Amino acid sequence: MSTPLPSIYPFIHYADPEAALRFLKQAFGCEERVVYRKPDGAIAHVELTLGHGLVMFGGAEGGRLKMAASRQVPVKNQGIYVVVTDPDALYARAKAAGASIAMELHDTDYGSRDFSALDPEGNVWSFGTYQPLAAPKG
Repeated sequence: MSTPLPSIYPFIHYADPEAALRFLKQAFGCEERVVYRKPDGAIAHVELTLGHGLVMFGGAEGGRLKMAASRQVPVKNQGIYVVVTDPDALYARAKAAGASIAMELHDTDYGSRDFSALDPEGNVWSFGTYQPLAAPKG
């Protein structure tokens, strides 16, 4: 029996998608799945993987992921959570790459080891050992 493909894929718009691509690869170890470019060479759409997850992004001006609110000031009350097996090593990598740590590495009361960091445009990336789909419902 094969595992079904996910049906939810987070996406982000960046004012400087080239800088975001470099940072996410260097600081968090994301790997390029695909990078689509416009005729002028600018990034139109990126898909990065990290473990079994995938995140998509593009430039703030739109492209394949154009949002109706793209002309509005972004609201920074959302984030991305990534399940990792070694948060200590990733924390050290992120700090070495100059990531701004929003929440220091710590153990939670629900058994996870977590930390959060900001990307260059202020989006929150949280990493931890808690696996939501493995936890009991309720």
